[in-house]
Amino acid sequence: MLIKIIVVGKPKDKVLGAKSAEFVSRCGAYGKVECVELPDSDVVKEGKALMRELEKERNSFVFVLSEEGKLFSTAAFAEKIASIDCKMVFVIGGPFGLAPEVKERADLLWSLSPLTFTHEMARFLLCEQLYRALNFNAGGSYHHI
Repeated sequence: MLIKIIVVGKPKDKVLGAKSAEFVSRCGAYGKVECVELPDSDVVKEGKALMRELEKERNSFVFVLSEEGKLFSTAAFAEKIASIDCKMVFVIGGPFGLAPEVKERADLLWSLSPLTFTHEMARFLLCEQLYRALNFNAGGSYHHI
C-alpha cells in the first residue's frame, strides 16, 4: 500500500507535529507512507503548488480534506480505503482554504467533522484516523468498539 500526504505548511505546534509524525510512522507498518510539506502562502500560490504535486499522482486516488466533503464513520472510512487498489493521496490545504482546482481534482472530498479545525489539527486527525483505519482493516486492536 502506498500513501502520500500533501500538506500546506509546517506544524507550528510542536506537540501536534510530533503526534502527527508518530501516527505517520505507525502507518508505515501497513505500507509506504510519504509526507510532503509545501510552503504556506496565499490560496492561489498554494493551489498551484498543490496541483504541481498532484500532477505526479495521475493514477492515484485523491482525497481532499474540505469542510463540504463527505463524512465517514471510522468503519466506513476503513472500508473505503480497503476498497482502493492504487496509491492514495491525502491533501490538506492551508489556513485560508483550497483553490477550486484542487477540489476539482479530488476523487473524493472528505470532511473530518462538521466542526472547523486548524490545518495543524486536521493534519493530526488525518494521520490518527488513517492509522486507525489501517489497523482496523488489519484486525488490530487500536480501534475499540
